[in-house]
Amino acid sequence: MKIFKLPDLGEGLQEAEIVKWHIKVGDEVKTDAPMVSVETAKAVVDIPVPYAGKIAKLYGNPGDIAHIGAPLVAFEGESDTPDTGTVVGKVEVGQKVMSAAPAAPAPVTGGIKTTPAVRALARKLNVDLAMVTPTGADGLTTTADVQRAAKILSEIGPVEVMRGVRRAMAQNMELATAEVASATIMDDADIDSWPKGTAPLSRLIRALVAGCRAEPALNAWYDSEKIGRWVMKKIDIGVAVDTPDGLLVPVLRNCGERSTNELKSALEKLIADARARKVPPEELRANTITLSNYGSIAGRYASPVVLPPTVAILGAGRISKQVVVVDDKPAVRRLLPLSLTFDHRVVTGGEAGRFLKAVIVDLQRPD
Repeated sequence: MKIFKLPDLGEGLQEAEIVKWHIKVGDEVKTDAPMVSVETAKAVVDIPVPYAGKIAKLYGNPGDIAHIGAPLVAFEGESDTPDTGTVVGKVEVGQKVMSAAPAAPAPVTGGIKTTPAVRALARKLNVDLAMVTPTGADGLTTTADVQRAAKILSEIGPVEVMRGVRRAMAQNMELATAEVASATIMDDADIDSWPKGTAPLSRLIRALVAGCRAEPALNAWYDSEKIGRWVMKKIDIGVAVDTPDGLLVPVLRNCGERSTNELKSALEKLIADARARKVPPEELRANTITLSNYGSIAGRYASPVVLPPTVAILGAGRISKQVVVVDDKPAVRRLLPLSLTFDHRVVTGGEAGRFLKAVIVDLQRPD
C-alpha cells in the first residue's frame, strides 16, 4: 500500500484534529480532489488527494487528533517512493480560525515518589499520578491515594479533551508560564474628563501607542535562545477577544500610523470578525504588544500573561467611581484600573513604569 502521512502544515504546528473525511474506503479518487478537512490551532485546512488511486484505509475518525508525519490515508498498490509528509497540491484555509500555539510537552511524572506496584496500579486504573495527592511519608503516593483518585474520576466521568481554541490557549499559557519572568505593576487613570459616550477600548489603543512611543522597549520580541531582542518600529497590537470557543487575539496593525477614526473602525471590524470566527490566520499572529480589556466583564486588577515572543501586555479593569484627593480635597472621580505585566528578562522596572505613566497621561486627556 501507499501510505500518505499528515503533511507539515507550517508555522511549527505538530498536530491537527480530523474534522471531516471527504472520501471513504473503496473510493477511486483523482489527484487534488478534496480528501480531508483538519483543524489546527490556526485554521481549518482542506488537504487534497495527493495521487490518484483506490482508498484502502483511513487512519482516524472525525474528532481524532493526528500528529504530523503519522499515517493518514492508505492507497492500494505499491509505493514507489517513501512519503515525506510534505504538502501536496493546493491547501485551502477555511473561515474557522484559531490562535497560534506550540505543541504541549508531555506531562512529567519522573519526580513522583511511589513504588513500581503503585505505578502499575495507576496505569491499570488509567490514573495520572501527577493528579494524585500523596498522603504517604515524605510525600509518597500510596495504593490508597491512587484508588481514591480512581473513585473520584469514575464519579465525575471522562475527561473533556480540549480542542481548537481552548487547546491552543492551554498550550500558550503553559509556554508562557514555563518561560516568562513575569512582573506586574498597577495604577489608576482618572478618566472623569472623558466626554460622554467615549469608547474605552479605542482610547486604550491610543494610550498604548503613546506608551510604546515613550518606552519602545516594551514594543518588542525576545529570543530566549540568543538572549537578544528586537525593538519594533511598527506597533501591532494584539487585542484579546473573549469568544464562546475560547480566547482569540486578533492583531490591529500599524496602530502608530493610523488616525483615531481609522483605528476605531478597524477595531470594531476585528472584534466582530473574531467573534464570528472570520479572522484570516495571518491576522492572529505576529503582534508586538497585547491589550486585554477584561474590565468590560469584571475585575479591577490582574496579572495578565505575556506570551512569547512579546514582552508586555496591558490589562484594563472595570471602570468605577472612587473617592480620591483632588487639589487637597476629596472628590468622586471615574477611575480606570490598569495592570501592566512585562517580561523582566527584557524589560526593566523603570522602563515599565515610564511606559505605564505615558499610558495614564494619554488616558487622562479629555479629548
